[in-house]
Amino acid sequence: MNLSVIIVSYNVKYFLEQCLCAVERAIANIRSEVIVVDNNSSDGTVEYLQQKYPWVNFVCNEKNEGFAKANNKALSKCNGEFVLYLNPDTIIPENILVDSLAFFKTHNDAGAIGVHMIDGRGVFLPESKRAYPSPLVAFFKLSGLSALFPSSGFFNKYALGNLDKNTIHEVDVLSGAFMMVRKSILQELSGFDESFFMYGEDIDLSYRIQQLGKKNYYLGNLNMIHFKGESTGNSKRKHTRIFYNAMNVFVTKHYTGINAWALKIFLYTGIFLRAVISFLGLPIKIIMNDIRQALKEDQVNVYLVGDASSAEEAKRIMLKHKLQKTFKGSLLIEKRDIYIPTKGSEIIFCTGALSFADTIGIITKYPKKNKYMWHGLDSNSIVFSTDKNECGTVYSIEEVKSDIKNRTAEPEFISGNCLRYADSDKNVQVSNTTKA
Repeated sequence: MNLSVIIVSYNVKYFLEQCLCAVERAIANIRSEVIVVDNNSSDGTVEYLQQKYPWVNFVCNEKNEGFAKANNKALSKCNGEFVLYLNPDTIIPENILVDSLAFFKTHNDAGAIGVHMIDGRGVFLPESKRAYPSPLVAFFKLSGLSALFPSSGFFNKYALGNLDKNTIHEVDVLSGAFMMVRKSILQELSGFDESFFMYGEDIDLSYRIQQLGKKNYYLGNLNMIHFKGESTGNSKRKHTRIFYNAMNVFVTKHYTGINAWALKIFLYTGIFLRAVISFLGLPIKIIMNDIRQALKEDQVNVYLVGDASSAEEAKRIMLKHKLQKTFKGSLLIEKRDIYIPTKGSEIIFCTGALSFADTIGIITKYPKKNKYMWHGLDSNSIVFSTDKNECGTVYSIEEVKSDIKNRTAEPEFISGNCLRYADSDKNVQVSNTTKA
């Protein structure tokens, strides 16, 4: 067997559903297996997905064992020559696994590889490629100098800002959201260090792989989506505490003397500053959200990008939700006629004939221009995220939201290509052959 895919899940069943839609396509021509370890989710993840995806091996934990321990449990069941650690809030293109395996075949010095990650808006995630933390790196990050000079290899060394994000590089640290590793190496290292509950374990594993004399490669030519907020949950304070605790474990394990002392000072300073910023920024964020809501137009264009079958499913899901916004129009476009508005619309990617690779290419080309959503063929959900630091949003057949306080009319689809409201005489008809 060539590849074992391991996904650790906790209360993200609809994001996992879309992830598995993408994984199913990506493994089509690979001798592979997929193992999902559920960390005692309370949202019915296993019950919902087990029947839909019988080719997935679900492992159910009786408690939340954390990222490292759950992955190690799956590793003991793996049969593949290579192992992919993949987060549940990700969408991968059809070619990424084949191309990653091909890279290993031509690079015997490669111990692990990572890829170019973007968030749900199409924006590059700098944690795709990183250096190891050091006192100076920590100072530049906490002082804001790394943000002021994002392309500097000196001030922004942690995110390797001097390296072209679109090309291949040897790097220190890869992200655990997508990390493909030779199983022989994982067996030699006993997988992740279970001292880490969440965060830091990918830094530690990257470090230990290099200690064996192998290289970590960043493949900037392979793109994927990592929504990110779904992996961490709702509590920012808890997220911050867990992250810095994990970094403290890493520093204690791998640093000694003055470097360890200096790094720990920066870590505790970081915890304090993040807490202060979070506390002071909350009222401002609430006010800005209210302003944005007040300035929103009553009508917004909704474009269904994909083939008829998948788009029809997405329509059904949208109609189940009584939303507080009015949909001005809807456009169904065949794959060959992909058209993306300039700005300010909602794009629902309906993947059937439309590939996941197509959708990733579109949002990479038009980052932050629109609100981008995903619906996989034969799935019961639509997922999206407009902020990498917040949990995303789900529309599903199963869980209809009662968001109807400001609504006076029921939506209906007409003519296959247009959406209107029953109390509105404004219908927007758009040709299927419309071009940019």
